[in-house]
Amino acid sequence: MVTTFQSAQLALDLVGVFVFALSGGLVAVKKRFDLFGVLVLACAAALGGGIVRDILIGAVPPVGISDWRLLAAAALGGLVTFVYHPEVGRITRFVRVLDAAGLGAFAVSGSVKAITTPGVSPIAAVIVGLTTAVGGGVIRDLLADQVPEVLRRELYAVPAAIGAVIVVVAAQLGALQDWVMWTAAALVFIIRLVAVHLDLNAPRPLRPSRPLS
Repeated sequence: MVTTFQSAQLALDLVGVFVFALSGGLVAVKKRFDLFGVLVLACAAALGGGIVRDILIGAVPPVGISDWRLLAAAALGGLVTFVYHPEVGRITRFVRVLDAAGLGAFAVSGSVKAITTPGVSPIAAVIVGLTTAVGGGVIRDLLADQVPEVLRRELYAVPAAIGAVIVVVAAQLGALQDWVMWTAAALVFIIRLVAVHLDLNAPRPLRPSRPLS
């Protein structure tokens, strides 16, 4: 199974790395970081989730620091945003679209790598896929001194979890194929964008009637 899906997993990793690098670079531009800061935030957003994934499943050294293709994609994304970034007022919208694309790619590639690693259970594979998807965005936001999107915005982790579950269930049924992986990634992307458009959120606690002491 590992060799069968290696090319599709690499493609998803490259897509996720590049679009998350763009999102990290855009956040850095909005924060008025210099070129070095843009590249650091782009690489952190692009590679952070994959590095955490590989550490969790014992795949060391992580491909995020050992595969030149992923490093190049992350650096390219940072440079592209530094040179060709949109107007500041449009950055937030672009970041959310890129986040949705990266979310889908990483949720699927992370769960695929986990489920095809010996000794990783299906539940652990779902958790690893979810962590891969949201990890880069969390690191990006923390470095940019803002509350991570996963904690404050429209449905974020839920679409990633759905994509990871689809991959793991398909693998357990012996039905995991390239088209299933790409369909799952597209579904995560669509659910995330619909949640943003309709302002769909996970349940929140009721506001207290009086200040808590």
